[in-house]
Amino acid sequence: MRWQTLFEARWIIAVLGIGAATTVPLRRWTGWFWGSLFLYVLYFFRDPEREASSDPKDVVAAADGTVYDIVEIEETEVLHQKMKRVGIFLSVFNVHTNRAPIDGEVTYSQEHVGQYLDARNPDAATLNAFRTWVIDGAQACVVVRQVTGAVARRIVGWAEVGDHLAKGERFGMIRFGSRTEIYLPLDAHITVREGDKVEGGSTIIARLG
Repeated sequence: MRWQTLFEARWIIAVLGIGAATTVPLRRWTGWFWGSLFLYVLYFFRDPEREASSDPKDVVAAADGTVYDIVEIEETEVLHQKMKRVGIFLSVFNVHTNRAPIDGEVTYSQEHVGQYLDARNPDAATLNAFRTWVIDGAQACVVVRQVTGAVARRIVGWAEVGDHLAKGERFGMIRFGSRTEIYLPLDAHITVREGDKVEGGSTIIARLG
């Protein structure tokens, strides 16, 4: 268990822990209910170590989950150019820490307010609350977007503009079900397909040209 990640759940853990401790003496089944929720939250905020590829051309997944879509789309917030986007859907059972897909410097980080549609909804990418990151590396400039979902209500950023991130290094997380998008140059060769399961920081999702 990583303490920085677990710290994000401090109030949830406290409330559930108190609920379990106070209800067990009264009604055993209620205590088990609160205790199960307490254990689930500990499970949800797990944050395992991962080993990223050392090849500078390899791009690793920025999040755990399922590849939901792979499209060519205009990136309109920062780079203003057509790019390949790999969308990853995170269920409530996935690790929700986000990791840098390449080595590089954080040159942009901006949070935006919005709705909380289901992260699998095609409109979620444009209507939901999200945070955009730009990581500028020696091989390419990559955009990562953390998108909230129907359950996820908080985007957490640990890195700051000017920080240098190693490939696979944690830069933030989204609490509960959500979506993470990685925008890559058009000459990048995508190595995953829709429906593939990926692990943040370790699964190679593309090769840079």
